[in-house]
Amino acid sequence: CYNLLIEFRKLVKMDQKNVTCSHCHLEFPEDVMIKEDDLYFCCKGCQGVYHLIHDKDLDSFYSKVANQKLAPPPDTLLDAKTFDSEAFQEQYVKKNGDYWEISLVIEGIHCSACVWLNEQVLYETQGVIKANINFSTNRAKIVFDKNIIPLSKIIDTIRAIGYDAVPFEITEQKEQLDKERRDYYIRLSVAIFGVMNIMWIAIALYAGYFSGIEQDVKTILNIAEWILATPVLFYSGWIFFRGSYFAIKNRIVNMDLLVASGAFLTYLYSIYITVTESGEAYFDSVAMIITFILVGKFLELLSKRSIAESLDLIGKYQPLEVELENGEKIAISDLKIGDKVKIKAGERIGVDGKISEGEGTVDEAMITGESIPVLKKVGDKVLSGTLLTDGFIKVKVEKSFKDSYIAKLVSMLEDAINHKPEIENLANQVSGKFSGTILILAVLTFLGWGFSTNDWQHAFIVSVSVLIIACPCALGLATPIATLVGLNLGMKKGILFKEARFLETMAKADILAIDKTGTLTYGKIRVLDVIKFNNFNENYLVALLKTSNHPISKGVLEYLENNQNLTKTNINIQNLEIIAGRGLKAKIDNLEIVAGNLQLMKDLNINIPQDLEIDTSHLFYAENQEIKVLFKLKDKLREDSRSGIEQIKNLGIQTVILSGDNNKIVEKIADEVQADNWFGELKPHEKLQWIKEQQQNGKIVVMVGDGINDILALASADIGIAIGSGSDIAMEVGDIVLQKDSIEVLAQSFKISKSTLSLIKSNLGLSFIYNSITIPLAILGYVIPLVASISMSLSSLLVVTNSLRRLLFFKS
Repeated sequence: CYNLLIEFRKLVKMDQKNVTCSHCHLEFPEDVMIKEDDLYFCCKGCQGVYHLIHDKDLDSFYSKVANQKLAPPPDTLLDAKTFDSEAFQEQYVKKNGDYWEISLVIEGIHCSACVWLNEQVLYETQGVIKANINFSTNRAKIVFDKNIIPLSKIIDTIRAIGYDAVPFEITEQKEQLDKERRDYYIRLSVAIFGVMNIMWIAIALYAGYFSGIEQDVKTILNIAEWILATPVLFYSGWIFFRGSYFAIKNRIVNMDLLVASGAFLTYLYSIYITVTESGEAYFDSVAMIITFILVGKFLELLSKRSIAESLDLIGKYQPLEVELENGEKIAISDLKIGDKVKIKAGERIGVDGKISEGEGTVDEAMITGESIPVLKKVGDKVLSGTLLTDGFIKVKVEKSFKDSYIAKLVSMLEDAINHKPEIENLANQVSGKFSGTILILAVLTFLGWGFSTNDWQHAFIVSVSVLIIACPCALGLATPIATLVGLNLGMKKGILFKEARFLETMAKADILAIDKTGTLTYGKIRVLDVIKFNNFNENYLVALLKTSNHPISKGVLEYLENNQNLTKTNINIQNLEIIAGRGLKAKIDNLEIVAGNLQLMKDLNINIPQDLEIDTSHLFYAENQEIKVLFKLKDKLREDSRSGIEQIKNLGIQTVILSGDNNKIVEKIADEVQADNWFGELKPHEKLQWIKEQQQNGKIVVMVGDGINDILALASADIGIAIGSGSDIAMEVGDIVLQKDSIEVLAQSFKISKSTLSLIKSNLGLSFIYNSITIPLAILGYVIPLVASISMSLSSLLVVTNSLRRLLFFKS
């Protein structure tokens, strides 16, 4: 209908009267409009939407969008009935308690009013329990009762008010972020090109100002700067004008508004100077302001991309297909409850269920953080994403893929990231009030000088001077330059802050929650003690251990290879038997050899020496039913764990260990490092719950971990830190990555953060001292725009110098 009207409009005469549609605000000839009392509608669709909004008492929507034109609906829409199909529901809809949940991308949203309208209409729709829309991503999470309202009806409701909805997919989000990133690349390229060329011209102009320059030459140079600054301001700086528009519409004053107004007025003034040849132009300042702040915007975009990619890494821990009992291989998504799946040693367990046949040891580090694999027998439960290290099992499927543990892990991770608390930056808190004050002062200055002197041209110059001298360069630099120093210091110490804002949040931290395995400890089983009962051939034991991938076997093997003089002769192993969860048995040179745990020794009726205390992971080795040696193993504490924890405690931060390991082991480690508190045998969701409880009490929590079992806690904490040797997922989800496996480096990250926050405050103090002196002088007319521009540059230089001083003299 809309397109037909557009074509019709081309045919009508230009002198016909046009009227505005009461809903979409697009203009059309009056004689083609649908007239209803004092209302006009361009089509039945707009008329229906208008009455829908009116019937639901949502008329305030129109006051929010003011006279903004709304986009027409898309030409082609996916049939809403498709959303009710079984295949679609299976893929995109998941159970949420007694209700169902789906993630959608709402197309057509361009402002906060659009978000408000969609949420209000959905909440008014019977059967919709919850509807939250993220304005920055246009992503909606909708919880609904399928028994009351089908999904197709929800889609139709969204379309009825002029929007569309499609199912959310991570790949599509990446494509959108890639598209936005390319747009920023182009805008930055234009800005940098413009600034580099303007600087060459500015050098000539500044030299001419002090040494003399003919007006004709000066005008030519000004025109050249004008040409170069125009695309920088209006193309590269368009996002600031857009941000200013939304700020004005929502009755707020932000940095975008001050940047855009200062740059634009300076641009207008410079045009006036160029045309009238009556002073100094400032096109170089216009280009520099836009370019510098645009770089910061681009860094924010990159952080969004890293979040989108982190969710996709879960797929690494979930096989795409599994092998059924009959040997048929099918996709994970095609599995049904009751199917039996075969899993061999070294394979990921792709299903949630119970072992129906066989036994084996399962590495559950991704769930519990426990470094020792657990023996699983018939009747025991196994979870998707875990690893069968040895043995052979058949698992009866108890949950579908979308209800599996790893699928829920993905969902919880997604929620944790989306609901991560945002700590408002100190500079942004003060700059909003500062920006509004400066705008008011500039207007009052213009009016005051204009009415008092009746010289409105001079009044304009004075008011522009106020804006230029108080331009947020110094204030804008206060935080970025300080955080740049902090990031630089961090890189030198092997600390990667994914976003600059994490420096401030970490500086305000109250609690450090730290995982044990792989953080305080090495996460690798090592031989702690060796009890030798009789001489034996180490080469036999080494040959036997090389047939196993079990962590204990690897730990003993590493010890033997590093501490014994072994021969390199080939040893023929016969009758090898891998006893899942217990050990190994074989025959070498007519010797019956066995390597395994205490239970295996008992099963084989091998006598154990009396009064032997076994309170750690261990490995016995026996030849011909005689015990030869006992290896005791332990996950070793890092050398700097205690000193690092002590340094963190000295900063006034409470230290708490959150671990999935046995309580006795966790307690012992906590005593060794002198942590303030500890909690053991925690599942991932229990760590998450503990962190949320602290946040509800007003605490800022920093979480440190290295494994998949930590990703929920890392994502939900105010700051998540992944240790350098951690898993890919933890590295992606973590806000900060320690490239060196060191607790003392962790302590350094706290010190750098606190030092950076202190630097931000001192920079802000310097910028306000500068403004408190220069702004009154500008208001009184003692500062011309040229001096204001130079003064602004000096204020920025002062902030930079103060920051470099901290960089040079930082004490660790």
